[in-house]
Amino acid sequence: MYFFRKYKNRMMVTAVAIILIVIIGVTNKDRLSLTKFEKIVGNIVSPITKVTSSIGNKVSDFFSGIFNISNLEEENEELKIKVAALEEENRDYQNLIGKYDFLKNEAGLLELTNYNMISAQITSKEPGNWYDVFIIDKGLKDGITKGDNVIQGIEVENQVIEEGIIGRIIDVGDNWAKVVSIVDEQNRISFKIIRTQDGGVLQGSANGVDGEISGFLFDDKADVVPGDKIYTSGLGGAFLQDLYIGEVDKVEDVEEELIKKITVKPAIDFKKLFRVFIITD
Repeated sequence: MYFFRKYKNRMMVTAVAIILIVIIGVTNKDRLSLTKFEKIVGNIVSPITKVTSSIGNKVSDFFSGIFNISNLEEENEELKIKVAALEEENRDYQNLIGKYDFLKNEAGLLELTNYNMISAQITSKEPGNWYDVFIIDKGLKDGITKGDNVIQGIEVENQVIEEGIIGRIIDVGDNWAKVVSIVDEQNRISFKIIRTQDGGVLQGSANGVDGEISGFLFDDKADVVPGDKIYTSGLGGAFLQDLYIGEVDKVEDVEEELIKKITVKPAIDFKKLFRVFIITD
């Protein structure tokens, strides 16, 4: 008893140490299976861990979603700006493509003409499909006078550009002028056939119907066939000489009237005018 009392503390420490060594040996042996206690603790803790992990993931996803939405909105605005710029650029290209022939002919006219000319934009027109009567943005202050001829560059043959007659000024203000075109019934044009030099008179139709002009030749025996090119003759003084009008489309002999009628297709497209030139000579 004396020995036990004397070494009691040492014996207890030794016993605890032996027990711990045994437990460590048992629990570390391959660790292929959990103890009952570990399983119980795991069963309790695992659902809690799943819940907290799920909540954490959702919170993280929520704030990530807010951040991504902000980025997407910013990217969307940038894309809208880029799309708008591309659409505007595309419209400019389409506009240039649509005006290519006109711009090419205009450049050729400016290079080859011997006339003094003023460029003008069309600002308005009378109702209808054709530019038979219209207003331009130049007037007295720009040197425009009543009676001036209005033209446009026209490719008569391959790469041959000439002055194509549109009409003439019939009224003018300080910064505007009114033009009546050759397809309007108000205009009468003396012409000549360039191939034979036979002449006659043409007149537009009411409201520029069909965009054609018709008339007759002075000589009912004149040699004229469809495709003949006709120009202004200068007779009467309303139009300058040698402005291109167009081509003969139809020829009709009227024996009882002893005249030869023709229908002419103008070289100018009177549905697509937007800029013209006024001869100020």
